[in-house]
Amino acid sequence: MNNEKFSLSPTLKQEINQWVKKFPKGKQASAVLMALRLVQDTHGHLQDQHLDAVAEYLSMPKIQVYEVASFYTMFRREPVGKHVLSVCGSISCYLRDANGIIETIQKKLGIGLNQTTACGQFTLKEVECLGACCGAPCMLVGDHHYHTDMNPEKVCDLIDQLDKEEKHG
Repeated sequence: MNNEKFSLSPTLKQEINQWVKKFPKGKQASAVLMALRLVQDTHGHLQDQHLDAVAEYLSMPKIQVYEVASFYTMFRREPVGKHVLSVCGSISCYLRDANGIIETIQKKLGIGLNQTTACGQFTLKEVECLGACCGAPCMLVGDHHYHTDMNPEKVCDLIDQLDKEEKHG
């Protein structure tokens, strides 16, 4: 972004206000997670200007917003591909060969962890627990689409399906 100060759009402010209303008066900082999520959904990833604007809007110290954005793996501080493939690396998934899932994705897409394909379609991440241990190994596509009981064949089919949808759209 350029050096101009970033401002939250009226639409974003309205959406954030809906979350602020859910907390006691004077506790608007409690809406920081959703405020960051809304800004990220709008802009793709969170830049410093975005964090500063959220801190100002919620009357919070900037450092607290930066701490939240760096602690939770759901927040992206760098641009990512259209499809973020997050593979669970927690113990249940690890024991059911999450590493094999990661290796399959790396080989198929030609990227490493925390990298994006040259075409900008896929980013690969390893994350801590996705909360679907009974379906280990699991992965998340984007922010909402869980895939459980994964194996190399299922992973390849999923990537092919996402790629096909993109090309035929």
